[in-house]
Amino acid sequence: MENITVNKNIRLEPLNLLMAETIFNTIVRDRDYLETWLPFIEMTNHISDTENFIKSVTRKDELKKDEIFSIWYKEEFAGLIGFKDTDWINMKTEIGYWLAEKMQGKGIMTACVKKLISYAYRKLKMNRIQIKVAVGNTKSAAIPQKLEFQFEGIERSGELHKNKFLDLQIYSLLRSDFQP
Repeated sequence: MENITVNKNIRLEPLNLLMAETIFNTIVRDRDYLETWLPFIEMTNHISDTENFIKSVTRKDELKKDEIFSIWYKEEFAGLIGFKDTDWINMKTEIGYWLAEKMQGKGIMTACVKKLISYAYRKLKMNRIQIKVAVGNTKSAAIPQKLEFQFEGIERSGELHKNKFLDLQIYSLLRSDFQP
């Protein structure tokens, strides 16, 4: 994996263990904000939880691991973005992301998702990208909508969060739909 320049203010760096403290401190600082929509927040209580997550996504076989990047905005950690549940046989993947509260409203995530779309089609040779968003998470849903993903429907009870299941909106973009 390589660093990716999104624009003059934003860069993506492959996730590594040296980032654990920065990521964990951001989660602690923004816990109330982040836990509204992110199930893993309630299970992230010690730096070792963040370290274990990083190890789990960076130690997989190079050909099968998901690519996760840290987002840096004006040299400050802003959040995470990456590919998850990649299906190499069928050439499809999902983009997942989260952003620190103070980084909201700057266009950071839309720019990052747009860059990863191009990366997925050009470098990874994907045919389909999807984004899943909890019903009601309008800020997150605005991103695939702005980037002309197609709304496909609702995955009922698609994610367990705070002891209840949330429905997920499914958005997709095919290689044939992509306009660089």
